[in-house]
Amino acid sequence: MSDAFDHPVTRRWPAQHPDRLQLYSIPTPNGVKVGVMLEETGLPYEGHRLSFADNDQFTPEFLALNPNNKIPAILDPDGPGGQPLALFESGAILVYLAEKTGKFLSTDPVLRLQTLQWLMWQMGGVGPMFGQFGYFHAFAGKEIEDRRPVERYRAETERLLKVLDGQLEGKDWIVGDYSIADIAVGPWVRTLMTHYKAADLVGWQALRNVPAWYERFLARPAVQRGVTVPAES
Repeated sequence: MSDAFDHPVTRRWPAQHPDRLQLYSIPTPNGVKVGVMLEETGLPYEGHRLSFADNDQFTPEFLALNPNNKIPAILDPDGPGGQPLALFESGAILVYLAEKTGKFLSTDPVLRLQTLQWLMWQMGGVGPMFGQFGYFHAFAGKEIEDRRPVERYRAETERLLKVLDGQLEGKDWIVGDYSIADIAVGPWVRTLMTHYKAADLVGWQALRNVPAWYERFLARPAVQRGVTVPAES
């Protein structure tokens, strides 16, 4: 266990509880995924909030944990075989935490693969497309006079919501019971609604199933806690 805390990242963000999983993140959609998962599983953890304004993600200490300079990343002193584990990429972290705790990823082979399928759908579609739409609609990209970029990503965001709506027909959750698929997709829909304020632009009112699913997601106490993880220092 002590080997985990020879890691360079712990020199910049010292662990007050070195026996706990260490999370390095901010509550962006990808960060919120892991915050929610940790709250849902009840695993003891210690959160460290990075500052993008201070370029924390480019420091040598953080790059030693994630050379791709993105959040979230974790350092688990009790990884597989009791050995320390450093891990980045939110989807990989969700799978790891699900397997570590035996929660939110079915052991049924078909349901497991279907859940992973929708996790990959979020990672390859929802995250990149919603994120680009947000950039061109709500952030610096909105200053671009050419409206083709924002329309491209708006249309793809609307299409992806329709795909999700179809999958949710007759279901409470994306695949079987509540799972890492819901935990992955939910924070991105939340950002679309609360940060991008784009409901009217992406056909929200025409969706039959996504709005109720979204309300069920937000009503979970662990989600309400997880959206603030890591807490402000």
